Amino acid sequence: MKSICVFCGSSPGASPEYGAMAGRLGALLAERGFDLVYGGGNVGLMGILANAALGKGGRVLGVIPRALVEKELSHTELTEQHVVASMHERKQRMADLADGFIALPGGWGTLDELCEMMTWAQLGIHLKPVGLLNVAGFFDGFVMQLEHAEHERLIKPEHRHMLLVDTEPVSLIERMRSYQSPRAGKWIDRPQP
Repeated sequence: MKSICVFCGSSPGASPEYGAMAGRLGALLAERGFDLVYGGGNVGLMGILANAALGKGGRVLGVIPRALVEKELSHTELTEQHVVASMHERKQRMADLADGFIALPGGWGTLDELCEMMTWAQLGIHLKPVGLLNVAGFFDGFVMQLEHAEHERLIKPEHRHMLLVDTEPVSLIERMRSYQSPRAGKWIDRPQP
């Protein structure tokens, strides 16, 4: 893996632990030589994440819809800033630029991005690792919902376990490095390597 895309909130959230972890993850990615791909904003957890990576000399690639640039939410000091037409194009561009994905706490946008990357992984559209950094129990309810969906036979166990959940960024990144995607998606068979 050369680049990791991080999905996270454009707000700092209620807990100072969220911002602390965003800063810790951004710095860690830069120190480990990963390019950071993210939503291109300068506010909230996104801004903390990007500034921490930049502060450690990391390459940071933002992807932001034009409508948000016009509202002056765009980070102006990134290595690269990709301006796209829509939120849909944003997700596709981030997916194209990244070798793996991590979700930090966030709202609707973060959950949308995380779930879409998991859906694509389940279908075999990509074979990249998807991680969930569960900061201060933020995603406990979400993980319980996934377990419930598995129990109700709406998510297969092998697909639920494709989502790598951890509370520590170092161990999550190591798990992502060694991740092996199932050889076939839910309906799409992939050739054996």
